[in-house]
Amino acid sequence: MNTALTEEQQMIQDTARQFAQNELLPNAAKLDQGDGQDILLNNLKQLAELGFMGLSINGEYGGTEAGSVAFSLAITEIAKGCASTAVTTSVTNMVAEVIQAVGNEEQKQKYIPKICSGEYPAAGFCLTEVEAGSDPAGMKTSAIKDGDEYILNGSKMFITSAEYAGVFVVWAVTDATAKKGKGISCFLVENGTPGLIVGPAEHKMGQKASATNEVRFEDCRIPASALMGKENDGFRVAVAELAGGRIGIGSLAVGIGLAAMDYARDYISQRKQFDQELSKFQGLQWILADRYTDLEAARLLLMNAACLKEQGQAFSKQASMAKLFASEKANIACYDALQMLGGYGYIKEYPLERLTRDVRITSIYEGTSEIQRIVIARELLKEIA
Repeated sequence: MNTALTEEQQMIQDTARQFAQNELLPNAAKLDQGDGQDILLNNLKQLAELGFMGLSINGEYGGTEAGSVAFSLAITEIAKGCASTAVTTSVTNMVAEVIQAVGNEEQKQKYIPKICSGEYPAAGFCLTEVEAGSDPAGMKTSAIKDGDEYILNGSKMFITSAEYAGVFVVWAVTDATAKKGKGISCFLVENGTPGLIVGPAEHKMGQKASATNEVRFEDCRIPASALMGKENDGFRVAVAELAGGRIGIGSLAVGIGLAAMDYARDYISQRKQFDQELSKFQGLQWILADRYTDLEAARLLLMNAACLKEQGQAFSKQASMAKLFASEKANIACYDALQMLGGYGYIKEYPLERLTRDVRITSIYEGTSEIQRIVIARELLKEIA
C-alpha cells in the first residue's frame, strides 16, 4: 500500500477540509438542536456540486472517478465539521455505487446523475428491519410478482436520509421458499411512489441533523424494470456493498475522534491549573499520545481497505477490521477528550458533548462491532479451510 496521496486525492482532502471548516462546523451545533434543515440541504447540494456525492462513480454518470481512498479522506474531513452531513454523504455515495455495480444501463443513466448532481438531496439504503438488523438475511419485506409489476409489502427501519432521499435501493424477499438469504432481490424505488410511506424522524442520541426514518411499503406497486440485477441474487449485493459502507463509517468515526482530540489538545494548551498549562502534565500528554496513535492506526487500516477495493481485490476482512478498530478507538478518543475538558466537556457550549454523542453510533450502524468480529473471524478461518 502506497500511503502517499496523489495530487487529486490531496486536492479532494483539502477541499473537503475547507468546506467542513467554513460551512459545516459553524452550523453543527445548530443542526444538532434540530434546527436548520434548510442549511443541511443546502450543504448537501454544495457537496454534490463539488463532486462529493459520486466520488467512485464514472464520469459518464456525473461522478468524480476519484476512488475509494479519496472517499475515505473526504468523509473523515466532512465528519470533523458535521457528523450528520458526513453520514448522509457516505450513504448517498454507497447507493450510487450499488446502482453502478448492479444496475442496467437504463437504471444507471436515470438515477446516478440525479444523485451526483444533487438533484436528489440524498439516496436511501433500505435493508434493516425490526427483526433483521444484524441478521439482514432474515428480512420479511416481500416483493410479489404480478404481471409486469412487483408488489412490495413490509417495513424498513433506521433508514438514513429517508425523508429527503430521491430514490431508495430496497431489498425484499422474492422467493419465500428459498434457503435463507437466497430468495432476496434488489429494487430501485423512487420517493413519492404510491404505497411508499416515510415515517417521522426518530429522536436520536446523536447525529440529530441526519434524518433517520422508518420506510413502509403498503401494496406498493413498482414496475418489473425496477429490479436490479438478477432476481433472488440481491443478498449477495447487499453483503458486498455493506463492506464498502464500512470504509465510510470507519472514516466518519476517525473524523469525529480527530475533531474531539484536536479541540482537547488546544484546550489543555491554554487552560491553567496549579500555575501551569494542563499540557505540561505528563498524564494528559500520554493520553494525547495514545489517542492520536490509535486514530492514525485506524486511518491506515482504512487506507489499506480502500486501496484493496480500488484495486478490485477482496477487502471485506480489511474493511471490517478498519471499521471495528476505528469506531471503537474513536469512542475512546471522544470520551478521553471530554474528560480532558473536565466539567466544561459536559456542557453544550463546548463541542465535546455533541461529538461524544455523535460518535457512539459508529460502533453500531453498518454492522455492530460484534458483527465485525464475526466477519473477521469467518474470513480468517476461510483462509485456512
